[in-house]
Amino acid sequence: MLFRQFVDDDLGCASYLIGDESSGTAVVIDPAYAIEQYLAEAKKQKARLVRVLETHTHADHVSGHGRLALEHDLPVSVHPEAGAQFDHDPLEEGQELEIGEVTIRVLHTPGHRPEHCCFAVIDRSRGAEPWLLITGDSLLVGDAARPDLATEADEGARAMFLSLQGMLELPDGVQVYPGHVAGSLCGAGMSSMHSSTIGFERRFNHKLELVERSEDEFVGATTASSAPRPPNMDRIVEVNRGPFVAAQPPLEPVASPSGATVLDVRPTSEFLGGHVEGAFNVPVSGSKFATKAAFILTADEPVVIRASSEDEALRAARRLYAVGLFETRGFVNEGKPTETMQPVALDELEQLVENGAEILDVREKDERDEGYIAGSRHMPYRIVREFTDDFNGERTVITICSSGARAAIAASVLQAAGVEARPVLGAGVDDWAERGGDTVQFRRCGT
Repeated sequence: MLFRQFVDDDLGCASYLIGDESSGTAVVIDPAYAIEQYLAEAKKQKARLVRVLETHTHADHVSGHGRLALEHDLPVSVHPEAGAQFDHDPLEEGQELEIGEVTIRVLHTPGHRPEHCCFAVIDRSRGAEPWLLITGDSLLVGDAARPDLATEADEGARAMFLSLQGMLELPDGVQVYPGHVAGSLCGAGMSSMHSSTIGFERRFNHKLELVERSEDEFVGATTASSAPRPPNMDRIVEVNRGPFVAAQPPLEPVASPSGATVLDVRPTSEFLGGHVEGAFNVPVSGSKFATKAAFILTADEPVVIRASSEDEALRAARRLYAVGLFETRGFVNEGKPTETMQPVALDELEQLVENGAEILDVREKDERDEGYIAGSRHMPYRIVREFTDDFNGERTVITICSSGARAAIAASVLQAAGVEARPVLGAGVDDWAERGGDTVQFRRCGT
């Protein structure tokens, strides 16, 4: 059997190439928009791609099924409840697709979405039982996927409960390969491991422990998450459900931004030293670049990338395309800087506040609840752009998070709106507390 897992660490997404050596044929499961990786692997393995399988309609990244269909004439299979508006072959519970000596058995596993399917993979040269399970957005390593992105959370969680019960009937030795790994917004408690087994998950996955105890306990725990929804979620679902999306035209250099939003993808240190007025800074070298960029940009917003090199610009563009940001008009590698920004060190924070500065905590709510700087204001970095009018411009705003990465993004958004902003870099609220700074811990009523 041919098998290869592809992991996009930036989005926390996994996709797969599975095939048969003897027949030289293979399928791609849950392809990313950047399909070149599958073509290269198929060529390396001397395999011919024959089909695309989708576990479900993805909400956090654009699928590559359209490119594989348009550019390589591959048929696409997805469950009918996806409501796909493109030519496809429907998947059904119990259906078996044969690829040489490899059989892929379809398991309809609703919960994350009504159409969700898992794929049990049988290598008939080894035996008649499944060897591995492609679980998509259902069973994750150390967790279960979110039930609240396509239906009411309670409805999705109860469907997920039944789906996971079915997976627990598989032998302990079956290997588990999920559609998401740590870093994805589709699950909060995932392990950093990229695969597992049914037996290991049965023993150590807290969600499966609840499945074996009580449906109500599982539903209560699964619906309690307050994690943010993936950016551009509704639009990405419609893109993936709608007509095939082709490859984007080559990214070209432009003379000037010409009315487009400037996304400066250089490291924060370079951005602070000089940038064009109105630019947002999301370093492509940082973690979760695509997700962060999608939180602060709108889907139909024309964007010009400011990068240190053409390679850096192309890398950024590919990641923007992955989350449906297709209005990228070009890139500039040089530009006359018109603004700078001064970072803030923790040892000067207290004095700045005494002089009238305002501290803006841009972490998520669950992080803030663990402890925050007394007197600080709270607004997650991902929504700052929506509320820049709430800042009157009379006070300097000091942004802070856990390490400085999100604080720098928020500060660039505020500065672009005309607010004097400075980020705390290389440190965060926990560091402030460790050095004796005054913090407050959120307490619920009755505690």
